[in-house]
Amino acid sequence: MNALLKQTLAGLRVLLVFTVLLGVVYPLGVWAIARIPGLEGNAEGSIVTQNGQAVGSSLIGVDPVAADPARDPWFHNRPSAGSKDVLGPGDPSSSGASNKGTYNEDLVAAIGERKKLIAAREGVQESQVPADAVTASGSGMDPAISVAYAGLQIARVARNTGLSEDKVRQLVAENTGGGGIGVPGVNVLKVNLAVRDAAGGAH
Repeated sequence: MNALLKQTLAGLRVLLVFTVLLGVVYPLGVWAIARIPGLEGNAEGSIVTQNGQAVGSSLIGVDPVAADPARDPWFHNRPSAGSKDVLGPGDPSSSGASNKGTYNEDLVAAIGERKKLIAAREGVQESQVPADAVTASGSGMDPAISVAYAGLQIARVARNTGLSEDKVRQLVAENTGGGGIGVPGVNVLKVNLAVRDAAGGAH
């Protein structure tokens, strides 16, 4: 009986120690580390604010919708596989890939349709549309696009905002950073906010 009691007490002591360590100390430690200057923004979802208001996350790409499609002033993200529309926008609450293979007929058709739509929107040849403009990412929510895709959109954005192409090109350069695999990428949310500010407000 004494042996059973000792084992029970030992088990309770272990349970208590691990409850304190893993249920109190560890969560508080993680929370404290997340409050270190320079890490807090990442821990809180990398929220982008303007005038004290949250306007999005620098880590989540949601394709902007122009109030007037004929006068579209925004840079666009990559398409979302989860969107009903072939170009988006996607739903950030439900992201994911299409899981379709390279030779899937539906995927090939969607890529072809996207290429035609983007070429028409930007006033270029289909051969000038870069790959990331017509293919969805694994998450469907990439926050950045390639420099080539951003460059393709500069003329339209400049024309519909009244900014010069040189100014828009400058804003693109200022919002270009390292991509997920080391390739330079343009953060769409940030460049659109910069364009809106430079053009004097919402469009």
